[in-house]
Amino acid sequence: MKNFFALFLLIGFNVFAQITTQPKDVLVKDPYFNTAQNQPQGEKVRLIHSDFFQKTPDKYGGNPFFSGNVQFEHQGSLLSADEVIFYESQNFVKAIGNVKLQNADGSVITSGEMEYDGNTQKGIAKKNVVLTDPTQTIKTETMYYDRVSNTAYFNTGGTISDATNTMYTKSATYDLSTKMIDFTGNVKINNPDYTVEGTNIKQNQNTNTADFFGPTTITNKKNPANLIYTERGSYNMNSKEVYLKKNSRIHYNGKILTGDDMYFNQITGFGKAKGNVTLRDPKENRYMKGGYGEIYEKKDSAMMTEKPYAVKILEKDSMYFSAQKLISYQKPDEKDPLKKKSFLRAYRKARMFKSNIQIRADSLSFNETDGIMHLFGSPIAWSGEKQVTGDKIEAYFDTEKEFIDSLKVIGNAFAISKADSLNLKDEFNQVKGKLMTVYYDKNEIKLAKVIGNAQAITYADDQNEKTKEVERIGVALSTCGTIEAEFEDRKVQIISCNIGANTDVYPMSKISREKRFFPDFNWNTRDRLRKWQDIFIDTPQYEEIKYESDDKLYDAAQKAINDAKAKEEAKKPKRVRK
Repeated sequence: MKNFFALFLLIGFNVFAQITTQPKDVLVKDPYFNTAQNQPQGEKVRLIHSDFFQKTPDKYGGNPFFSGNVQFEHQGSLLSADEVIFYESQNFVKAIGNVKLQNADGSVITSGEMEYDGNTQKGIAKKNVVLTDPTQTIKTETMYYDRVSNTAYFNTGGTISDATNTMYTKSATYDLSTKMIDFTGNVKINNPDYTVEGTNIKQNQNTNTADFFGPTTITNKKNPANLIYTERGSYNMNSKEVYLKKNSRIHYNGKILTGDDMYFNQITGFGKAKGNVTLRDPKENRYMKGGYGEIYEKKDSAMMTEKPYAVKILEKDSMYFSAQKLISYQKPDEKDPLKKKSFLRAYRKARMFKSNIQIRADSLSFNETDGIMHLFGSPIAWSGEKQVTGDKIEAYFDTEKEFIDSLKVIGNAFAISKADSLNLKDEFNQVKGKLMTVYYDKNEIKLAKVIGNAQAITYADDQNEKTKEVERIGVALSTCGTIEAEFEDRKVQIISCNIGANTDVYPMSKISREKRFFPDFNWNTRDRLRKWQDIFIDTPQYEEIKYESDDKLYDAAQKAINDAKAKEEAKKPKRVRK
């Protein structure tokens, strides 16, 4: 039967070839089929079966067409359709209706129409095109297929679906050998957990990884505010790890992490960044910068190293922090679990600059929500021409008015203020003890309360009734169980001295310079932060301010005493040795 059909087909070709007609349907090939000149003819497309065969001079350019269970074969690929026109001289077929191309690699293309060139081994499928292989399904309106390069291409918009993802794109090229898909146009990958949108994405179906070229966004479906943006990167869809290389951002829990080279794991919530790293927290009006940073989404915490610094943006006067390592985190409020409190910690060589207070310590911890700062390791704080030191310092800030409210100094508390900030005399008011609380009024120290072994050295001034000028009248040395000292611009007044109180007031002519300073006096002008940029260096190494000692009255009194002693000695009869 097959021999008869083949003989009939051969006779039919010869008979119709002898009829000269003017064909009505001339084959016009898509430019996609264009080939180089003198290219050798490829293996012939071969008819396997058809129920019906026709060839008329007024249809399809006089070329034969087949219908009814039509099957053609070419190099292991099987083409079936309702009707197939065979342009034998060009080794070209056109299939119409329920078209199916089954390839040896297991991939299948179905469509409403298909054209296939046996010489170039290229094909075009049109109308409801579906390509399926063991890993996914591609749907579009027009698909270009090249068996030599084993690639499929479309630019009419389409979807690509696998076990977990559905991808939408304007155009795509699919390499069936390497399982690589190159998406271009408005690309969208829909996953149960996330959505990926970009302009050019290359996906490896074997490894289930995607490379991004151009602006791309990965959005968390459960929390759309958590997203990743990059203009160059890659994404492992199995492990949900993303590597970001250009203009990248990680949005999480209301924060934004940027850097030159970044990594993020959507499962663990761990991310890291290198080079020009910035972590912004708009809700807290704070940002952190450094050379290297890490974030922990699930713990809502972050760490920054390599010359890190943080800026707490305030309306009137921002706060600047630095250390060898900075950590920020949030945790639920104990009183209201629905609210979160924010914290900032600085480890090793901690620095803080604010125009009305500057701080140095080994480390600090700052409760940004409540405005409480803890300073550890030789802390020192400056406010105007006043300095406070101790074993540990707690600073309390008014978060609404942006003022510092008070300092609590625990252990070896020592407060120093310049007796007169308008001159360079070495005259300093000093208050010290075990525990001290320093109260501020609009960022100026106003009151210090000391408990335990309280001591004070304060300068006493009075106004001359005749000249109306303020004159220095003496120095008070006080020892008490507790002391309250009130600070003014040019003086400190002891307003309370209780429990074993003892105060001695010495006129300036009767107190030496040594007695005007406690042994552990440590007025520090070299290390004080004068501008916010000073937070980046171990010590600004400012030139020490040289103060002048005004001992004229004391020296004159001592001279008078010495002169008087000398006169008394002169009056005594001299012994003459016999």
